[in-house]
Amino acid sequence: MLRMLKIERLANGQTVFALTGRMNEEHILELQELLGAEPAGNAIVLDLKGLTLAGQNEIEFFAKCEERGIALAHCPPYIREWVTRQRLKK
Repeated sequence: MLRMLKIERLANGQTVFALTGRMNEEHILELQELLGAEPAGNAIVLDLKGLTLAGQNEIEFFAKCEERGIALAHCPPYIREWVTRQRLKK
């Protein structure tokens, strides 16, 4: 369970979604809604510094986010490797 979803909007127009805790499928739906509500053209970053656990579905979600131009910041090495593998499959 994702314990907290923190949303921080920076003054430079960049929107940062900081994820803390464990992420599961229900949180993907939440994030999709939040990301979809962002104005077109806004730079969006998912900050994964506090993410402690993510499964295959979450990794696929992160890979799709990157494909759409959403940056993954502070991505733990195991998640980065998994996302890279996921993107190379296509």
